[in-house]
Amino acid sequence: MLKRQSHAILNRISRFDSPTLTMSAAAAYTDPSRSLHTRSIVNRLCDGGGGFVHRLNPISNALFKGGGKPNRWLTLRSCFDDSPPPPPHHKKARALSLHHHHRRLLLHGSREERLGGGTTDLADGRGVGNTARFQGSDKIVVAVDIDEVLGNFVSALNKFIADRYLSNHSVSEYHVYEFFRIWNCSRNEADLRVHEFFKTSYFKKGIHPLPGAHKTLHKLSRYCELSVVTSRQNAIKDHTLGWIDMHFPGLFKQIHFGNHFALHGESKPKSEICRSFGAEILIDDNPRYAEECANIGMKVLLFDYENSYPWSKTESVDRHPLVTRVHNWEEVEQQILSWVVTKC
Repeated sequence: MLKRQSHAILNRISRFDSPTLTMSAAAAYTDPSRSLHTRSIVNRLCDGGGGFVHRLNPISNALFKGGGKPNRWLTLRSCFDDSPPPPPHHKKARALSLHHHHRRLLLHGSREERLGGGTTDLADGRGVGNTARFQGSDKIVVAVDIDEVLGNFVSALNKFIADRYLSNHSVSEYHVYEFFRIWNCSRNEADLRVHEFFKTSYFKKGIHPLPGAHKTLHKLSRYCELSVVTSRQNAIKDHTLGWIDMHFPGLFKQIHFGNHFALHGESKPKSEICRSFGAEILIDDNPRYAEECANIGMKVLLFDYENSYPWSKTESVDRHPLVTRVHNWEEVEQQILSWVVTKC
């Protein structure tokens, strides 16, 4: 019975906006019978420490687009409000106001942010670096890697190497994520081969999203502010943006390029990138990046898809208290939601 009531409450909350809650508060305050009814419901739903409402808060908070935390009894009161809803034009005006406010936050930043060459703001796709967040937002800032986390880079690369250089390799051979060690060539030769791969259909059409990635990120976007942090090179920036827009439209606020293993330009450490926009969690398959970011206080989910990434199996990083190993996107969802509840 309690479970059905909680689901009913969440469904009703999702249809209320701030003005409705304000009217609900006034009605409950001036009408003693309504206040009594509210307290009765609170007493039934809360344990001794208000546990049910506390568990409800992280979910209900995400339903309020403005980012503010609803007052506990106001939220419950709104579920039983019999006052008429605000007129449609009022909701439309409020939605437009929030939309314009959102656009202002996305499009305007400091001059340094606007000139940041390694960052693209995906809200408008015009390459605007921006670290602004909603005032009072409780969303956790999460950085997400691309290769071997969102998409299957190595398997596509192996097909190219086999056809072009007659050298066959499987993902299970990559005990380190340094290709020259696997291909038995120089580091410079490996970099040249990878950049040759970038120009082919093996790269442009052969990388596919990992199972569960989109579904999980779509769920997490209610509670998390998602951005991409990749070691990919600036040379493949345009294609990368197109790939993300095709497979993960509207889910990421920004994309940051580390420009590692590039033929031209400077590279930037992932820890420095994450610190620049306040990322609290990193999802990455590379233990070196995992340890680097954990050492600056970030929580890290070391992604080892179905236990199939030899390069991610490092005992030293497993001992780090801020690093948690995950094997699929369902485990990512469970772990991050547990942190969301703890934070709330």
